[in-house]
Order: sequence, then C-alpha cells, then structure tokens
Amino acid sequence: MRTYLVTGGAGFIGSNYIHYMFEKYGDDIRIINVDALTYAGNLENLKAVENRPNYTFVKADITDKDAIGKIFAENDIDRVVHFAAESHVDRSIRNPEVFVKTNVIGTAVMLNCAKAAWELPDGGFKEDKKFLHVSTDEVYGSLPDDENAFFYETSPYDPHSPYSASKAGSDMLVKSYMDTYKFPANITNCSNNYGPFQFPEKLIPLIINNALQGKKLPVYGDGKNVRDWLYVRDHAKAIDMVQEKGKLFETYNVGGHNEKQNIEIIEIILETLQEMLPDNDPRKAHVSKELITYVEDRKGHDRRYAIAPDKIRADLGWEPETMFKDGIKLTIQWYFENEDWMKRVTSGDYQKYYEEMYQ
Repeated sequence: MRTYLVTGGAGFIGSNYIHYMFEKYGDDIRIINVDALTYAGNLENLKAVENRPNYTFVKADITDKDAIGKIFAENDIDRVVHFAAESHVDRSIRNPEVFVKTNVIGTAVMLNCAKAAWELPDGGFKEDKKFLHVSTDEVYGSLPDDENAFFYETSPYDPHSPYSASKAGSDMLVKSYMDTYKFPANITNCSNNYGPFQFPEKLIPLIINNALQGKKLPVYGDGKNVRDWLYVRDHAKAIDMVQEKGKLFETYNVGGHNEKQNIEIIEIILETLQEMLPDNDPRKAHVSKELITYVEDRKGHDRRYAIAPDKIRADLGWEPETMFKDGIKLTIQWYFENEDWMKRVTSGDYQKYYEEMYQ
C-alpha cells in the first residue's frame, strides 16, 4: 500500500485532493494529512474520510522539523504532496514575515526531512519516492492584455506580492534540490482554483456569501484584472497524474483555459444565483448588481494571469474538463447545501478580518 504525506490537507485544495484520491483509489492507498489548522484549515472539510482506517490526521506545523521528521521516521512515506502554504495576497501585504516562514522555511523543512528519509548511502534515493510541490501562476508576475500571451514553464519569474515572492522562493528551493541532489521531485504551478470548501476570503465564495446576504460586493480597482479559473477537482486529477506519470525534475503548468475579468466573474455569479434560487427564496431579492462596490486597488495588483497547459497535455494527457459555466453551478450548489459550513467559517476572527480589510 502506497503511503501519501499530504501537507495542508485540511485546506481548500488539499481537502479536495484527499477526497479525490480516496474516491479513485479507495483502500489501496494510505494518506497522512499534516496541517497546522491555521484560520483556513478546517477538519470539517474531511468529515467524510476521518473514520477511514487508511487516513490519519497529524496536527503539526511544517516549520517544525522535529514533528515532520518524526512522521517520516515512523512511516514509510512514498509520496509527499506539499500544499501547505499561506496563500492570500491581501494577508501577505499586511504580514509578509508569516508567508516567508511558512512558504519558504516550511518547504525547506519538508525537503530536508524527505531527503533524509529517502537518501541512500551512495547519494541516490530509494525507488518510487516522489515529492510534489504545489505552487501558483503568480510567481510569473503579470501578463499584458494580449489574448495570445500565456505563461509557460519557461516563463521568467517576476513575483510582485510578498505571497508570490515567497512561493517563488519555495519553487527555487525545490528546483535547487532537484539540480543539486537529483532529489525526486516535481513542481506544479496552477491558476486560480475554485470549488467546494474554499475559504470565503477568496473572490468566488466571498461574492456568493455576500450576495446571498445582500452585502456589498467589493471589487478592486476597475474590476478588469484577468484570472484563469480552474475547477479544483480538475486540479486534483492533474496532481495525481503528475505523481503517477510525470517525468522527474519537471515543472508542469496546470491551467483552466477559463480566463475572465474579475467583474465578469461577479456578474456571472449574480446571474447564476438568480437562475438557481427558487422564486420563494427570500435571498433572491438580495442578489443584485447594485451590490457591486468598487474599492481602492490592491497594492502591486497583477493585471492578467493566463496559463498554457500545453506541456501537461502533451506529456500526460491532462486537460481541464470543467468549463466555468458548469463549475460555478456546481460550486454554488455546494454552498447552498452547506450553509452551516459557511456560517461557521465566517464567524469570529474571520469576520473581524473581513471588516478590517474591506470596510
């Protein structure tokens, strides 16, 4: 039985990946989920798998080398899937040190512990071991408003926020281990994910939640910043394919081919909510474009991201399967069915942060 160590598995993408893996492989794999349970980590995301005998949760910080080393010492880890990261740009602008600690130092700890566990006396590595570092398209910076311009694996890094700089640093660490030690690893850089379990500081769940409550919908700048949207389950499938079939030491860009302006996303959500809400639901009256409120632009706000997933398609046969018009309906339906989840995660400290950030 192959054993996967998943970091940040209680977060948005990590929890979706764990669900995907158990749905695909069932009892043929074992997953150890390591998460520090910071504000965006929620074990409620994994209720459906928590009683599986082949699932284990360990509360630990990836910067704690003793805790991570203990996991490797007590388990024969075959795969590391490294999601754990601070990921919200706004928070990185306010507190960059936290992002450097988690994203750079944490990645260094994970690499060192995996290297120590997998390295052979001759300097090589045990067979069938692999470390997958999950990163972002934001490391590439910003693209011009040209529909023919895309990020490729060969695009130079040009991060503009503390968040993207910290992720660029972690990418470079992984690359250095591959180059220096021939450490068995891959890097994936993905576009913006959306789907179930996403913490509502991010654009799509924030807009869904606010619109249903008749709250203002904050839009940075002119709202015309472009992002490429990837349904999270498609991303989970890509990660599995890279682990199974990806060439060692390679980087793969994972893009959704769903480029849209932020203001377009908001308008689509409003239209879809109006379509999906029954006429007798009082929330339907709240959903209106009049809620759209333009606010001061984010510092260092990249204008456009767009990923070309040509390499992962050619090498592994992966391509995005979920068009945005379908994925947004699936996402909204999930939030309809999980209102209590949304209420719990938007209470307390998160609400204070929201009010402070978007007042």
